[in-house]
Amino acid sequence: MPWEHKTVKEQRQEFVLAAHGCSNFSALCRTFGISRKSGYKWVQRAAAGEELDDRSRRPKRVASRTPEAVERKVLALRAQQPGWGARKIKAVLERAGEAGVPSVRTEGNILLRHGCIDPEESRKRQPYQRFEREHCNELWQTDFKGKFRTLDGKHCFPLDIIDDHSRFALRIAAADRMAHTVIPVFESAFREYGLPQAILSDNGVQFAGFRHGYALFEKWLMDRDVLPIHGRIGHPQTQGKIERFHGAMKREFLRHRSFVNAAHAHEELQGWRHTYNMQRPHEALGMRCPGEVYVPSVRQMPQRIPPVEYGGRFQVIKVSTQGYVSFAGFKTYLSETLAGCPIELRLREDGEIIIACYRNFKIAEFAACSGELLNRRISRL
Repeated sequence: MPWEHKTVKEQRQEFVLAAHGCSNFSALCRTFGISRKSGYKWVQRAAAGEELDDRSRRPKRVASRTPEAVERKVLALRAQQPGWGARKIKAVLERAGEAGVPSVRTEGNILLRHGCIDPEESRKRQPYQRFEREHCNELWQTDFKGKFRTLDGKHCFPLDIIDDHSRFALRIAAADRMAHTVIPVFESAFREYGLPQAILSDNGVQFAGFRHGYALFEKWLMDRDVLPIHGRIGHPQTQGKIERFHGAMKREFLRHRSFVNAAHAHEELQGWRHTYNMQRPHEALGMRCPGEVYVPSVRQMPQRIPPVEYGGRFQVIKVSTQGYVSFAGFKTYLSETLAGCPIELRLREDGEIIIACYRNFKIAEFAACSGELLNRRISRL
């Protein structure tokens, strides 16, 4: 049979005509090279007056297609918060009581389909292993966000403080300089939220290592019974949460704004801080907002700093005005920041190390045989 000279539709029409009055339907189907099921289908369609062309296999109705109204809300929220991904958008829509909110995967497809997602940026945000303190105020993290220029031609340096456990942003303080900024900002935070157990920062001069000694900020913290901790040099991942916080600030706010000056930037950043704390879901918190998790510290900022007192079991000396300590015939530089402060010297049980203590903190170790400074690390006693 010359099938090669006929269209598929013509072949089906010829089959239907041959089927009328045919006594052996199976043999007819074999002659045309089709199954009995296909043969009956074409006969039934012809009897119903339907065309014998191939029908589209596309389903007439896509059951899982997101309603256009919901899709518009997804895109509107993304336009309002360009740095938010599918998980955050889904959580916020559900919290607002929206019906028919699609899955994270579907919302991601919506954003991708409308050009809202950069594949390269998505790869940068792959899940990573997280480490966090068990309770609020066990540890705060702090750092200066990288500087940016304001319209007055000056640079702006936001100083940020977040709680390690809840990711709550305790302060975003923008100024046109870094000097003389840290202590006033922390004093304000301490009065509002109480005292943390420890503060983690990098090794910048505002936080650590003044003239190879201690920064004024470190002494200020120890006077208030707060442990200063510093990340390893060259390992910014130690302060991973504050780094991630800065990344969110840049993506979600700074790259979409310009500011007249540092004061204007400070004012505008307070609005974003509220959004971050109270509206922005956080994946590490099970899509809760930091403000839903954070609770202030029970340790209140003291009205006055108590005098330095020790138990009387060990030798107590004073740091000289030049920052030196003298003991056992040795004179060793410690830090000018502690000039005039009483330091307790404890001999380790093996007799080889002298431990220097300030208040409730171990601040340095000296070699008992030579007076050499072995380290200047701060830890709690």
